[in-house]
Amino acid sequence: MSSETSSSPNTSTTTERSSFRGRSFGRGRLATALVVVLLIVVLLVGILIGHSNKSSAATINVTGSGTVQGTPDTVNFQIGVSNTGASATKALNSNNQQIASLEAALEQHGVKKSDMQTSGLDIYDNTNMAGAITGFTVSDSLSVTMHNLKDAGAAIDAGAQVAGNNVQLGGITFSISNDSKLLAAARARAMRNAYTEASDVAKGANTTVGNVLHVTDQENTSSPNIIYPEGVQSFASAARAVPIEAGTQSINVQVSVTYALAS
Repeated sequence: MSSETSSSPNTSTTTERSSFRGRSFGRGRLATALVVVLLIVVLLVGILIGHSNKSSAATINVTGSGTVQGTPDTVNFQIGVSNTGASATKALNSNNQQIASLEAALEQHGVKKSDMQTSGLDIYDNTNMAGAITGFTVSDSLSVTMHNLKDAGAAIDAGAQVAGNNVQLGGITFSISNDSKLLAAARARAMRNAYTEASDVAKGANTTVGNVLHVTDQENTSSPNIIYPEGVQSFASAARAVPIEAGTQSINVQVSVTYALAS
């Protein structure tokens, strides 16, 4: 009896100790988890603060412009004929003959067939004050491109000779066929000007210009135009070589640059 009674308290004590150790172990795991979560939160807050500091870094945005001059080597002009007849068919037939002669004359003076494109073809009736039809007019025009400027005047004159008083000359534009080197020079000049402007502003703010963060550019080409009125008359009596002056052409590049400023 006494042995059974003495063994019971020992068993109870052992069970209580085991339960206490289990609770202690569970609390330890919970504490460890809380520490890990706290560390993660601290790390995330640090990252956010760092990102905020980077986002709020001082910057400056300026615009620089660079312009260079080039000599045009390509000319484009609009030339055509206009014919009037008692009927649309007669006017069109006369127009077809003259436009064919015009194209042949242009080819004889260095214009390739592939550099001639029909840019307009119109047929319309002519009426009197009472609204009655008195005839029909057909107009046909070509857009012509020449890469040899010294032959352009002679080509225009030859076309005018075959078209006579029916010739129509719209205008002339000049361009540079390969302007990549000019654009590169203008872009470099624009970037230098942008940096100079940014440096001046930064100096006034007692800081210095840092790295380039962003750049956008815009190319502008100014093409000088010589405009001739529609329906030029008396071209048949013009000089044998129409004077053509290409002059110079401006190539302009504007850049918008964002710089970082020294902290």
